[in-house]
Amino acid sequence: MQNHFLEKQCAGFLNTPPLWAKDQFGMHQFEFPTIDLTDFSPTPIPQNIRLGHQIEYICKQFLDHSKRYEVLVHNLPIYKDKQTLGEIDFILKDVSTEQFIHVELTYKFYIMNPDITEPIHSLIGPNKRDAFFAKMEKIKNKQYQLLHSVEGAHALKEIGIDHTNIEHQTCFKGQVFKKYGAASTSMHPLNQDCICGYWLRLDEFKGEEFRAFQFYIPSKSEWVMQPHEKAKWTSRKNIIEAITIQMLQKKAPMVWMKKSTTDFEKFFVVWW
Repeated sequence: MQNHFLEKQCAGFLNTPPLWAKDQFGMHQFEFPTIDLTDFSPTPIPQNIRLGHQIEYICKQFLDHSKRYEVLVHNLPIYKDKQTLGEIDFILKDVSTEQFIHVELTYKFYIMNPDITEPIHSLIGPNKRDAFFAKMEKIKNKQYQLLHSVEGAHALKEIGIDHTNIEHQTCFKGQVFKKYGAASTSMHPLNQDCICGYWLRLDEFKGEEFRAFQFYIPSKSEWVMQPHEKAKWTSRKNIIEAITIQMLQKKAPMVWMKKSTTDFEKFFVVWW
């Protein structure tokens, strides 16, 4: 069972598109290597850590399995006076070019705010605690610069890496959810393929169009996955009760909906 769960997590990560291609916003999107899955067998990862760290473990396993890159650094903390300034996600070596590449890994779930027309400003977290634009600025102005701080340069020098000979890239994958009922809207210059569902409010979910189906609230660890037949499906009445409990805690749950054995949808129900 655990192996089946992990395989679905890994597939979910691998199949999630990047939020943009090549160069945008002064950042270069990391080109994830082609992974031969025929001889890939994921090793167990801790499920009691937050989803972001689980995804780091998954990403590292794929990079280790790749013939294109060698992982030199993973999760290297940078300290100043015993205080952590931050962590370097990955430093890779391209085997063919011998170029050092610093890769910041980000995997996000965003909803589109229809009141904002500029795509880079319209993406926010389901609980409004996150924003794409703010994350992008943090990567450029903090995470990238960390390597060139006195402390970062020193930490890299100790493991034989020259901070002036590193190319910065970001592996920024995302699932995007548009407003329920909204016409298809352009995300240019962001990747339209990242749209994989919709978001709505509880009153809308109580509408007749959802009555006939079955539902499941995935755990945070399952958010990265595609909905599947083996989930513990239940009625809309039961799921409304579960959603209401989460909303009292100001949480916007992801919900999977089963329309048939082969037809699934996923969406967020927001509390605000």
